[in-house]
Amino acid sequence: MGRGDGSGRRVSAPDADDAGTRILHVDMDAFYASVEVLDDPTLAGTALIVGGMEGRGVVSSASYEARRYGVRSAMNVAQALRLCPHAIVVPPHFERYSALSRQVMGIFHEITPLVEPLSIDEAFLDVSGAGRLWGSPGTIARALRARVREETGLVCSIGVAATKHVAKIASTLSKPDGLLIVSGQETSTFLAALPVRALWGIGPKAAEALEARGIRLVSDILASPRAVIERALGRAGGARIWQLAQGLDAREVETERTEKSVGHEETFLEDVTDPALLRSELRRLSDRVAGRLRAGGWEARGIALKLRYADFTTLSRSTTLAEPTDVGQRIGERAIALFDDVELAQPVRLIGVRAERLAPGGAALAALWDDDEDWRRIDAALDGARERFGGGAVTRASILGPRRDVNALPTNPRLPREGPPSR
Repeated sequence: MGRGDGSGRRVSAPDADDAGTRILHVDMDAFYASVEVLDDPTLAGTALIVGGMEGRGVVSSASYEARRYGVRSAMNVAQALRLCPHAIVVPPHFERYSALSRQVMGIFHEITPLVEPLSIDEAFLDVSGAGRLWGSPGTIARALRARVREETGLVCSIGVAATKHVAKIASTLSKPDGLLIVSGQETSTFLAALPVRALWGIGPKAAEALEARGIRLVSDILASPRAVIERALGRAGGARIWQLAQGLDAREVETERTEKSVGHEETFLEDVTDPALLRSELRRLSDRVAGRLRAGGWEARGIALKLRYADFTTLSRSTTLAEPTDVGQRIGERAIALFDDVELAQPVRLIGVRAERLAPGGAALAALWDDDEDWRRIDAALDGARERFGGGAVTRASILGPRRDVNALPTNPRLPREGPPSR
């Protein structure tokens, strides 16, 4: 199995068999870092870290040169620099990444309308209906890689397979700058030789549970009684992994993406012990979450709180709302109520707010009167001011003060669903 640093990379020969395939998984290589190199070619070939440059900034992306020293996304920048002291650190430029992502997704839509974006830098494509126009799946993948490089200057890796699951594994194995095709006939053999950790959906704890039973390869899953797998992973998890190990994955490419949650979290420059300050930060994060809900046309039925202590112990609390909302005041009130029920056993390193169980705005039955009418007018005024003058132009007076955060960023920075650009 390949690693995040590109070692163990596997690619297909030019004449590789693509019979029985229809799904492409396209993944941009070290996307944020690659964009920085694109804009500043002097960074090419360097150990590059994209992340917060002060205090406890975290790594958003790293070049493969830095990854070979153990640098990983979400790692503290200070830790990353201990692993790779000669690395160059640059701040992220998210607007630039978003613009290039839209350009790349537009290229995908010109190949097939069946595109499922997974994040800002990866997507599934179903090319089963594109053969007459563009050729076989392998031919399409090769042309797509060349076109992305030509039109954007960026590099992507592509996995081609019969199912989404196998295509995702194949693209990971082919990184960086690779193409790996797994024909329908080769699927079982391909999967059997992989470690269980390669299966999409098996996290570290699930892998440890399997490995403790001597189940280390996918072939070991197939050779074990299904009851053993279910005892290790639970009935539902065991049944799903059993199917994936056999190459069975009925999931189709979904062109309509439904947001499941919207969240913001931040890491403090210094650990915080003051409850009043933490409540103030929850207000600020709740306003940002509410703004994203309104921008996306969503309302939330649930609110979740995330806290990470100085020793990295992390806890979460959640609550269900009587009525769905996109009002910052209401989200903040519930987040603070969850916070007030938590014992601050240690100083706080990170705090976050998440809106969950999303539904389209206005889907609930309208009440005879709206208790939040005044707050909605305020939110609307704030939205207008922020749209006109920028996101930081207007905020609550109660949260004004020195900057305390390093990375107050969306925890799921996906782009709004867009179709192909007009030409």
